[in-house]
Amino acid sequence: MKLFRSRAVLLVALAVTACVPANPDLARWEAYAHAVTITRDDWGIAHVRGPTDAHAVFGAMYAQAEDDFNRIEQNFLLSQGRLAEAEGEGEIWRDLRMKLFIDPAEMQALYSESPAWLRDLMDAWADGLNYYLHTHPETVARVLTHFEPWMALTFSEGSIGGDIERVNLRQLEAFYEEGRGGMAMAEIPVPDALIDWEEPRGSNGFAIAPSNTANGNALLLINPHTSFFFRSELHMSSDEGLDAYGASTWGQFFIYQGFNEDAGWMHTSSGVDNIDEFLETVVERGGRYFYVVDGVERPVQTRQVSVPYRTESGMASREFTVYRTHHGPIVRLQGDRWVATALMEEPLSALIQSWDRTKARNLADYRENMEMHTNSSNNTVYADSQGNIAYWHSNFVPERRNDLDWTQPVDGSDSRNDWGSPHSIDGTPNVFNPSVGWIQNTNNWPYSASGPDSPREAEYPRYFQRGGENARGIHAIRVLQDRADFTLESLVEVAFDSQMPGFEPLVPALLRAYDRSPPSHPLVGRLGEQVELLRTWDFRWGAGSVATSLATYWAEDITDRVAQAARAAGVSTDDFITSRATVDQHLASLAAATDRLVADFGDWRTPWGEINRFQRITGDIIQPFSDAAPSIPVGFHSSRWGSLASFGARNYPGTVRRYGSSGNSFVAAVEFGDRVRALAVSAGGESGDPGSTHFNDQAVRYATGDLRPVYYYPEDIAAHAEETYRPGNR
Repeated sequence: MKLFRSRAVLLVALAVTACVPANPDLARWEAYAHAVTITRDDWGIAHVRGPTDAHAVFGAMYAQAEDDFNRIEQNFLLSQGRLAEAEGEGEIWRDLRMKLFIDPAEMQALYSESPAWLRDLMDAWADGLNYYLHTHPETVARVLTHFEPWMALTFSEGSIGGDIERVNLRQLEAFYEEGRGGMAMAEIPVPDALIDWEEPRGSNGFAIAPSNTANGNALLLINPHTSFFFRSELHMSSDEGLDAYGASTWGQFFIYQGFNEDAGWMHTSSGVDNIDEFLETVVERGGRYFYVVDGVERPVQTRQVSVPYRTESGMASREFTVYRTHHGPIVRLQGDRWVATALMEEPLSALIQSWDRTKARNLADYRENMEMHTNSSNNTVYADSQGNIAYWHSNFVPERRNDLDWTQPVDGSDSRNDWGSPHSIDGTPNVFNPSVGWIQNTNNWPYSASGPDSPREAEYPRYFQRGGENARGIHAIRVLQDRADFTLESLVEVAFDSQMPGFEPLVPALLRAYDRSPPSHPLVGRLGEQVELLRTWDFRWGAGSVATSLATYWAEDITDRVAQAARAAGVSTDDFITSRATVDQHLASLAAATDRLVADFGDWRTPWGEINRFQRITGDIIQPFSDAAPSIPVGFHSSRWGSLASFGARNYPGTVRRYGSSGNSFVAAVEFGDRVRALAVSAGGESGDPGSTHFNDQAVRYATGDLRPVYYYPEDIAAHAEETYRPGNR
């Protein structure tokens, strides 16, 4: 009887299996997997090898998904305007904003028009992710249970905070909300934009020429400042010439910031003005909208957009009619005029450029890649094994009238205001092999990139840069100039140099205020020790520095205290603090800083490392920080104060300590000689799984600037291999 039951169960199982259609893609996935090897080194970093570039892409996406599928899905929910399908109605307007620029039908058409080699890569991208989901049924996708190749085109540039995010969501909602009442709301003032060189959107790129190095080899610092865990550290190689190592944004199949044996590239967020608003004169006739250009009416383009969203009872959706002119989609109202946003919309070319640069081997190759002009939001710092160093200021800068203020909306009814073609490389403030032997960019302007060899501001239109110098730029010039003995290790030391130029004009203003205050001032007596500590401070951060703690709390308090008056006076808060703040304001802020330190930590003499902490508890995209959970001290500070090593930390509900969530994320120093040599570190660790040994194994190295060797060559990878396997056979 027992045997009969077993046979019966088997027959039922076979019958059920026969009813399930075979996966028509499985044979293709397994053929890819059979030809790909993934070697995990002793830091858990994936070194992916395949016979073709497509095989390397397949393996890279499989390995990324093993490490953190959640972040891959999150990025592609954002890039397709599908976040509300996972998170609910509150994300409708973010999704609509994306759908104004990303139309799945257009992406599918672009996929069909792509060159065959790129379609192969996009096919392999989708196959790698789908094979991971097939072999890991325990991974439950929130929305994206199947990836289509065209989806790769929706996220073709690896920047954090893409161009589209400049569109204000509140104004977008006001314009497209149902009913004319919503239209009346659409003049909500635009808040001050987040400037690219402020956290979390900041990065450092340094290139050192052979003339300035001890070994006669070019050096490159790769130091993106992003939200933590934003990118995977990855090595991709193939028999078709691919051999790239570096940081790859989760879900993308190219190395975004990195190097091959002969060349390296670092992207920094640009201050260029290449996203503009046009004021459209719109008239309604017979239920249709037209906009006026040079006195001629043109029909406003319309499209129906559906935004699905999750509810407690299931899925629902909102339907919108969206509008576009030749300048771009309509995003808000100003007065009685519609506002269109113009930005680069070339996903196919951008993806090609992102991939091809990983195989560039010299300056000529890289320059040819930059001729595509679709790396829109980034500056690039470059170095190679032939000893070349270079700086490209942005890569997409449309020619425009220089007599207009492009930081404000311009008149779209005058065709003379339309964008022209992108400026040529020769017409852009770039730097190639400067005689000083160094290049730096810290999201500052290009006019100090190489000291006296920098481009001249007067020779370029105003729209090449929206801002000026920053404290990190001042710091970078100090540590790079007049030095000819750089090594790979000393470049790392420079990257973690502890100066903070941002405090240098501010603290003396406090000391002057204290010195001129009368002895009878009620705060003088209780602040004497604090003032003397700051008087002897060298403006350097450190985990053991009490002065860093006191100066930070004072500067933040007085900045808040004078902000409204500074805006009214039309000056920056720093300028107001140094020249207009009163004695009472300075001393009151120092007393408030003292009191807060005492209240939070029991003593105002609290070292910075007791306050400033790195903590990684869970694999969640947003960490649940807690003072009760383990954390480690971090000495380096916010880029706001000119710290090259950036750590953007703040208090969270229920915490008195500050926990970092942005700043230094991936750091690498690279030397190009007969063989490439590199050191690197990533925030926390490679894996997003708290159960993995590689979840937090780099945390102490990260916090102390102790970079580890990179394993690039096959013999080094083999010597440090923890595991070698094929996708699906781990």
